[in-house]
Amino acid sequence: MARILCIDYGRKRTGLAVTDPDRIIVSGLDTVESNRLVAYLKEYTAVETVDEIVIGHPGQLDPGSSYLAQDVEDLGRALSKRFPGTDIVFHDESFSSALAKVVILASGATKKKRRQKGLVDKMSAVLILQDYLGHI
Repeated sequence: MARILCIDYGRKRTGLAVTDPDRIIVSGLDTVESNRLVAYLKEYTAVETVDEIVIGHPGQLDPGSSYLAQDVEDLGRALSKRFPGTDIVFHDESFSSALAKVVILASGATKKKRRQKGLVDKMSAVLILQDYLGHI
């Protein structure tokens, strides 16, 4: 079995999470500048086998996030072309950033660590992927 990779796309930064090869454990992978995302994925998939990419899709219940929906759908099409043997799946990401902030706060992270915007993006990707795994 191969890993599932999750993308929490943002116009500036993108959070990434990944499962272990057995698809049991979800871990935060990285936060990358969105304009470097495809290059990062090419490098990562050259080393690790990924047969499914889950992309967080802004839900209609998440006010203010719908402006990203078109960008996310464009990303999905671009990744389908770039990684033809990889399944591209969209999964609702409604409120994942808000929940990520709550999880980070509850974890006891220092104030300095909580200010790192990339940490929220990565944790959001973890939460989206965990939710996705609960639905398959």
